[in-house]
Amino acid sequence: MADPSVTQWLHRARDGEAEALGRAYAAAYDDLKQTAHAQLRRGGSGLDTTSLVNETYLKLARSDGFQPEDRKALMALSAHAMRQVLVDQARRQQADKRGGGADAVTLHTGLADNVPALDVLELNDLLSALAQADPRAAEGVELRCFGGYTEPEIADIQGITVRTVQRDWRRARAFLMAQLGTA
Repeated sequence: MADPSVTQWLHRARDGEAEALGRAYAAAYDDLKQTAHAQLRRGGSGLDTTSLVNETYLKLARSDGFQPEDRKALMALSAHAMRQVLVDQARRQQADKRGGGADAVTLHTGLADNVPALDVLELNDLLSALAQADPRAAEGVELRCFGGYTEPEIADIQGITVRTVQRDWRRARAFLMAQLGTA
């Protein structure tokens, strides 16, 4: 899955090469499409896989200071940007829905069997609250729910052990379930 050329392109972008960032993103494109496809399978958003990946790139490219150091950082930033794109899409749908019959954008989070799929906006609010209490756990949930990453992939991206990812997930899940009132 890891493509060393992604990191090489990112280093060239940091050195000022104009087209290098786009090439880094292109080198990671297949992985990003898999992530987007998995994300869109969880809940309808009105976007297709290619649109989500492209919207994510546009969001990243427009942000000031977007200079990930390596592939791991690019994938983590991309998961965060996908979350923002899906939240923006859900807000647009919610605005359109007032008076209409559009479906909410939902996610199956894997929090617990008795928790229904969450509205993307609700999960975004819960993650913002979690980020105040435990930023690393919030990033792990974001990578899992919005990025579709596995525990070993999250551990690699965050530079921690799989056991730490699992502890963070249990702690985050307990926090989120308490916030939902289902603990």
